[in-house]
Amino acid sequence: MASSSYSNSPCAACKFLRRKCMPDCIFAPYFPPEEPQKFANVHKIFGASNVSKLLNEVLPHQREDAVNSLAYEAEARIKDPVYGCVGAISVLQRHVLRLQKELEATNADLMRYAACNDQMPTSTSQYGRRMGHEGGSFGQSSGVYYSPPWKMSIVRIEEGKVMRKAIASFLYP
Repeated sequence: MASSSYSNSPCAACKFLRRKCMPDCIFAPYFPPEEPQKFANVHKIFGASNVSKLLNEVLPHQREDAVNSLAYEAEARIKDPVYGCVGAISVLQRHVLRLQKELEATNADLMRYAACNDQMPTSTSQYGRRMGHEGGSFGQSSGVYYSPPWKMSIVRIEEGKVMRKAIASFLYP
């Protein structure tokens, strides 16, 4: 980063603070003139004095990461003043948990469907015991049998082995 480019146009911080941008400006490498909103957000949340102190205390090779973290947190705080980026992380964690539960349920449906196709019970009582129920009937009215929204196709491969492949088909009756 050449210091001559800073003398032509002040960095975003110096322009925002209405001061002359010196060649040794601590803000210039991290707040280029093309990104004025980046410094405005950081200044609004943390203050220019605090950011300057922080950058002077951090090792030079860590400053870019520090500024990027400050800019990210400042933007998150502007969007959500109470929780900031912690709120975004919480939303993403809840979404991941919801997707994990959905995946577990889908895998359980797949296993139940595969088990039903492998060994169909000869009587309803066998089905109930195998599925963890003490009795009941084999049918959709009892709620025990579930027909997943995909079709299972059996594909024969070498030496008589059987492989099941789930085919997404929401037109399954």
